[in-house]
Amino acid sequence: MSHHCHDEHHGHGHGDHDHEHDHSDDITPAIQFSLYQHIDFDQVFTLNEEAPHSGRAIVKKAWDERLSADPELASDADEQLLMHIPFTGQVKLHSILLRTSNTDSAPRTLHVFQNREDIDFGSAEEEAEGGHASQTFELAQTSDIQEFAVKRAKFGQVRRLALFFPDNFGEGDEDVTRISYIGFKGEWMQLGRAPTNIIYESAANPADHALKGTSVNQMGSNIGGQGRGPGS
Repeated sequence: MSHHCHDEHHGHGHGDHDHEHDHSDDITPAIQFSLYQHIDFDQVFTLNEEAPHSGRAIVKKAWDERLSADPELASDADEQLLMHIPFTGQVKLHSILLRTSNTDSAPRTLHVFQNREDIDFGSAEEEAEGGHASQTFELAQTSDIQEFAVKRAKFGQVRRLALFFPDNFGEGDEDVTRISYIGFKGEWMQLGRAPTNIIYESAANPADHALKGTSVNQMGSNIGGQGRGPGS
């Protein structure tokens, strides 16, 4: 279900082992479908975070900051974390990227819910146990970047995500869950796409229907954190 960041290299073939710790050449495939600049950072919030806005801070890390230890999200009262991450438009989600650690504080499970503003710990746990999460991933105990591909048919119209981390590798002996990086890949569309099509149709010209769908704004440039540095 997942692979590490050095697997994203293109053109290395059987020589990948020589590049496992060299991240300088994977910037292009990494940011090609980055949704970084389409996250509504001001509205990101995390339940049970030890330090205020620390969840927002790790989401605001750009790709070239992914291996930085700080800032870090740590849970407070127990090992559970619940993050709400809205986007500035509608996205077709491709994958979720995480960096944790090879310690017992690494989260073990991730339940993903889409377009749900009402999710709290109680409802997240109940729906996850009932198999009603949009998708569930088993995470690895590693400090490498993990990338989890979602079922694209399910995540074609995402406006916001809720990420529920119910446990860690401490098996009850570790109360703190720690995450140092979260990123997303996919395709972004402006929420104004539908009204734009309605405007075309209001002209009552049959030829205008040929324009349907052509007003979609594809992903912009300047991916990676220009104008949005890490921190709260």
